[in-house]
Amino acid sequence: MAATEPQTEVRASPVSVRALIALAVVALAVYGLDQFSKFLIVSNLTENQLVRVFGAVLQFHFVKNSGAAFSIASGSTWIFSIAASAVTIFIIGFARRIRSVGWAVLFGMLLGGTTGNLTDRLFREPGFGVGHVIDFIQVYGFPAIFNVADSFIVASMGLFIILTIRGIGLDGKRNHGKGSETDSPAGTDAQSTPRPDSK
Repeated sequence: MAATEPQTEVRASPVSVRALIALAVVALAVYGLDQFSKFLIVSNLTENQLVRVFGAVLQFHFVKNSGAAFSIASGSTWIFSIAASAVTIFIIGFARRIRSVGWAVLFGMLLGGTTGNLTDRLFREPGFGVGHVIDFIQVYGFPAIFNVADSFIVASMGLFIILTIRGIGLDGKRNHGKGSETDSPAGTDAQSTPRPDSK
């Protein structure tokens, strides 16, 4: 009777509900805070108006930005609208692969910030896809005016660096370097195995 080879069953990793909830909550919070702050600025200030919050350190300066974050590449709004849409679709499709709450928070901040500015580009003047983003935060010594969405996008990049340095993967586990004792197939047993005497 021929021996049958053991069958290996490949199972898909279960979706982490905890990570998905964290991503969704963070994204909604960032999006809501961004849109609410822009609503307050548009409702209470006129364009180019400047209000001192903490002297010259922090000011609210209402401007309309046709470029990317921090007024980069002004006049290319439609390009950034397409890019932001692509990032949004990618994050939503990629979310089910995330097992780490830290990475979920990162992608939540990125998703909330991206969709916050994308909403401006799609629905604000001068038209669909080319709308100007509302910027109003001006910090002393920083050359550009930005908004809440921009802040969280940058913060997500900072969290990315932290998670990468700490070696935390999307599954929430730390990635150990190659060549460690835990990765060695022989481990300490190889050293304890006696060698035959050669004479």
